[in-house]
Amino acid sequence: MFKQILIAAAGCVVAISAFAADNKGVEKVYELTDGSKVFLFEGGKMGMENKYGKPVRMKPGVIMETKSGERLIMIGDEVARVESLGHQRRAGNQHETTK
Repeated sequence: MFKQILIAAAGCVVAISAFAADNKGVEKVYELTDGSKVFLFEGGKMGMENKYGKPVRMKPGVIMETKSGERLIMIGDEVARVESLGHQRRAGNQHETTK
């Protein structure tokens, strides 16, 4: 019984670390005119959070304007990845999100 618990715990550690590693791939963060942010992940997919830091859905293909005047077209809808980034920031595990 003890051996089964150890095996299950080890499996959880591997699964959690794999999930966390997936969310570190932020290439760039864009601030939009309304105060929300768009995260560009490795592979070209995007996720969005509102001005309060809450992940929000955005339909692919929607055109957004950044504070600098650039226009972006939403590709993907990586809400779960953005939510995970928020959890990491709140836990104090911030990593550099802009390059």
